[in-house]
Amino acid sequence: MSERYALGARVRTSGVDPDHHTRLPCYARGKRGTVVGSEGAHPKADDRARNLPARPQPVYSVRFTARELFGHGDHTVTLSLWEDYLSDD
Repeated sequence: MSERYALGARVRTSGVDPDHHTRLPCYARGKRGTVVGSEGAHPKADDRARNLPARPQPVYSVRFTARELFGHGDHTVTLSLWEDYLSDD
């Protein structure tokens, strides 16, 4: 399975608030970050929670500044995010 994003890619997370389980935290929706790692392809947890067929897709380590996520702070936060959650920034 090919990966859409390379290390260092600038991405934006989805701003959609779905009516079902998602592993994309509310505080990280619609935010900009940088891909800092690849975690391989894994079945999307959202689908598994809804008893849908497994759809493995790339998972990325995406780093955000605390300022981007929370409006303040000088540290970073890294989240593991499925490719469906991301778009080009």
